[in-house]
Amino acid sequence: MAVWQQVLAVDARYNAYRTPTFPQFRTQYIRRRSQLLRENAKCGFEPGLRRQYLRLRSQLLALRYGPLSEQSSFRASSVRSSRTTLDRMEDFEEDPRAQGARGHRRSVSRGSYQLQAQMNRAVYDERPPGSLVPTSVAEASRAMAGDTTLSENYAFAGMHHIFDQHVDSAVPRLQFANDDKHLLACCSLDGTLSIMTLSPPPPSVKVTLKGHGGPVTDFAWSLSNDIIVSTSLDGTLRIWNTEDGRCIREVRDPESSELLCCTFQPMNNNLTVVGNSKHHLQVVNISTGKKVKGGSSKLTGRVLSLSFDAPGRILWAGDDRGSIFSFLFDMATGKLTKAKRLVVSEGSSICSISARSWISREARDPSLLVNACVNKLLLYRVVDNEGTLQLKRSFPIQHGSQHVHSIFCPLMSFRQGACVVTGSEDTCVYFFDVERNTKAIVNKLQGHGGPVLDVSFNCDESLLASADSTGMVIIWRREQK
Repeated sequence: MAVWQQVLAVDARYNAYRTPTFPQFRTQYIRRRSQLLRENAKCGFEPGLRRQYLRLRSQLLALRYGPLSEQSSFRASSVRSSRTTLDRMEDFEEDPRAQGARGHRRSVSRGSYQLQAQMNRAVYDERPPGSLVPTSVAEASRAMAGDTTLSENYAFAGMHHIFDQHVDSAVPRLQFANDDKHLLACCSLDGTLSIMTLSPPPPSVKVTLKGHGGPVTDFAWSLSNDIIVSTSLDGTLRIWNTEDGRCIREVRDPESSELLCCTFQPMNNNLTVVGNSKHHLQVVNISTGKKVKGGSSKLTGRVLSLSFDAPGRILWAGDDRGSIFSFLFDMATGKLTKAKRLVVSEGSSICSISARSWISREARDPSLLVNACVNKLLLYRVVDNEGTLQLKRSFPIQHGSQHVHSIFCPLMSFRQGACVVTGSEDTCVYFFDVERNTKAIVNKLQGHGGPVLDVSFNCDESLLASADSTGMVIIWRREQK
C-alpha cells in the first residue's frame, strides 16, 4: 500500500473532527489533500522519509484532536457457531401433497447446474493453455480489460470525485446504472435518493428523488435505466422516473412494516421482490401496485438482502438471523417456492448477496458472494437447480455489525483471474482475487472517514464508487498504465 494512501486514510479518519458545523469544508479539504498527496507521490522522495512523515502526521493529529480508538481485530470468538455447517444446506419439508409434484424435480435438481459446469470445463479443457473461452463476450471483455495482470487492472487509487450531498447521513446503497459508464445513484438514511452523472464534467447531482417519509434502505435500477424502485423504513415501495425524479407510484406494505430491500426480476422488470422487517418476502407488480398471488414467503428474521441468478429462476434471500433461503421462481406466474436453507452463523445478519453464473475461466461454477457479519467475506458455489450452496472459500475483512456490501467485478468472467470487491468497517475498500490461495488482497483503498457500506463498478471498470456511514461517496479512478 502506497504511503500517500496511508496518509490520506489518517486524514480521513480525523476529518469528522474538522469544522463539525461545516461539512462542505471537510469534503473540500479531503479532496485537496488527495490531489496534493498524489502529486507529491510522483516526486520520488525516499520511502523512509515518507514513513517518517506519516508517523509525525499521525502524532500531530492525535495531539490536536485526541487519539482515535482502534478498530477491533479479527477475533475467532466473534464468529458464532452455526446450527449447520457453512458448506451444507438443508431441504425444506413441504406439504406431502406438494411432494408428489416436486419429487421428480428433486431427483434431477442438480442436473442442469452440473451439466453447465461440465460443459464449461469441456470447452475450457479443449483450449490451448493461456487462451480464453471462445465467445464474443469473452473477446469484448478482453478488449476492455487489456492484457494487464489482475493487480495492474485493479490499481485504483486516484479520487476522481467526492459527492457529499448526503453528508452526516449514511449512504447504505449505491449502484451504477446498467451498462453505463457515467450514471449512478445512491440512497440515504436522510430519506432521499440521488442520481449523479460524471460526464460531461464536472460531475454533478442530476436529480434528487424526494418523497419517502423515512430512511431509504435500498433501491434498484430497471434494465433500461428509466425506472428506479426504492424501499424505506416508512413502509413504502416507490417507483421513480429517473429523468425528472417524479414518483410514478407508491405501494404501501400491507403489514405497515419497514421495507428493507428490493430487487427486480431480471427477466421481467414488471415484477419486483421486496423484503420487510416482519420476515416476509413479497413479489409486487409495479405496473398495478398489487401483490402477486403465490409470490410471498416467510423467513426466520428480518429480510435484509436479495439476489436472483442470471436467468431469474432462483432467488436467494438473507435475514438477520444468519440464514440464506433459496426460492424457485415461476416465470409464468411469479410464484415463489421455498427450496433450501443455509444457516451461515446463528444470529448474524446476512447483509449482502450477489450471484454470478460464471466467475472466470479458472472458477467456472455458478457462485454466490455473501457478507454475513462474521468478519469474513464468503464465496459459495451453487451446486444444483434449487440453489444449494457449498462454501468455496472466505476472505478476512472487518465486519461485525454494519450493513456492508460486496460485488463481483463486471468484466472478470472471461479473463485471467477473478476479482471481488467489498466494503469494510475499518474504512477501507478491499479487492480480493478468488483464485489466489495466498495473499489474496489485490488492492486496498483508503480515504473514507467511516465504515464503507457499499461499492459499485461502472460497466467498463474504469471507475469504482464507494459509500460510507458518514454520507460520503467517493469515485475512484483506475490508474492509467
